[in-house]
Amino acid sequence: MTAFVFNEPNFDDHEQVVFVSEPKSGLKAIIAVHNTNLGPAMGGCRMWSYMNEAAAINDVLRLSRGMTYKNAVAGLPIGGGKSVIIGNPKTDKTPALFEALGEALERLGGRYVTAEDIGTSPADMANVSNKTKFVAGLGDSGDPSPFTALGCFVGAQAAVKFHLKRDNMEGLVVAVQGLGHVGYDYARRLHAAGAKLIVADIDTAAVERARAEFGAEVVSVDAIYDVAADIYAPCALGATLNPLTLSRIKASIVAGAANNQLATADVGDMMRQKGMLYVPDFVINAGGIIKVCYEYLNKPEADVEAHVREIGATLTEVFERAAHEGLSTSVVADRVAEARFKR
Repeated sequence: MTAFVFNEPNFDDHEQVVFVSEPKSGLKAIIAVHNTNLGPAMGGCRMWSYMNEAAAINDVLRLSRGMTYKNAVAGLPIGGGKSVIIGNPKTDKTPALFEALGEALERLGGRYVTAEDIGTSPADMANVSNKTKFVAGLGDSGDPSPFTALGCFVGAQAAVKFHLKRDNMEGLVVAVQGLGHVGYDYARRLHAAGAKLIVADIDTAAVERARAEFGAEVVSVDAIYDVAADIYAPCALGATLNPLTLSRIKASIVAGAANNQLATADVGDMMRQKGMLYVPDFVINAGGIIKVCYEYLNKPEADVEAHVREIGATLTEVFERAAHEGLSTSVVADRVAEARFKR
């Protein structure tokens, strides 16, 4: 198994990968610490019914590396890490499961700080906190998704201004793929700004709610790639941007909340060659980790929104530099982050 991890394409010189097993609770988890040059690794805990162990390893390594880049480009004094629990978040959760995770984090001595992610909640993090202090995103105000959605909206505004030369979103069509906590709040903000929404999600209740509240047009999860839209907003799981989907997407801007949107690194340049403006995922969706970091470091919550709104200026810098240097926005965003965390 060690040889498998070292040879995994997404290993990328992770500092530490820990496999956790606790038989009484049934916990099977993987904790990945990618880089701690800027501070302790921080990133959420995802719970998912992975097809197999290899899929879980691939996911945690990709997500952990992404957190290093996200935290660095957001100007936060933390490194990047992530954890995944292998299990069904709807049927396998128990307080003991998350307490066992807390014990595992405690053994790491603060090298990694967790928070909620897909499949986990502030209530789950409260159970983790019974066994360790190395956890954030607690209590009624622990949900970081509204700040992630705010950052996405600010990022979309910056993209529209740069690429479409518009100061507003009135009448623009946005295709939103995924209506979870972040995707739905992002859609709400887009609707309030005058955008017309086309939405897709496997959750029929979520799409019907969007139809009722926003007047959204509903399409299937596969058809969302083919709709006529100005902005495509991937807000579900990652890797939805690949040569096949790029041949179908008609939007000139891609600005969504999902992590690891590019299936492979070269997809960013494919988008540049097609004249599409890709808004790098780890820049636009950093609002949540900004909120969590402020909470964990006991920094004033009143300052969180101002920091999240800086995402727009950061992205404008990335867009301008990419245009000047003839590079993809994904490459430029990587370089901005690497200049901050690499030694």
